[in-house]
Amino acid sequence: MLLRKEFTFDAAHNLLRYHGKCEALHGHTYRIAVVLEGTPDEEGMVMDFTDLSGIVKERVVSRLDHSYINDVVEQPTAENIAHWIWDRIETYVRRPNCALSSVEVWETRASCAVLRAEDKKS
Repeated sequence: MLLRKEFTFDAAHNLLRYHGKCEALHGHTYRIAVVLEGTPDEEGMVMDFTDLSGIVKERVVSRLDHSYINDVVEQPTAENIAHWIWDRIETYVRRPNCALSSVEVWETRASCAVLRAEDKKS
């Protein structure tokens, strides 16, 4: 079973090793989705949404919201931000009944990067 929770934050960045529009300082309202895979526990939950929200808000959103992401993530592409988020939350969401399955980072309504568990194993 998959459990998915979405979050949003506003932040600025620029891609210093990119030659194009995103080389200039600009901002996004990012949307991220954290997906866990597991089996419901004795309470019938893969993880309590409140617990998942607390972890992601404390470890990710509070650090990135209204920030200049370049101060936190080198070359902050959606792909690199997804890796950073994974590394910040993976051990905190792992339980005997579930593990992190994927992290999605949306820069726009139509564009996102998806980091899956199998991508981290390679």
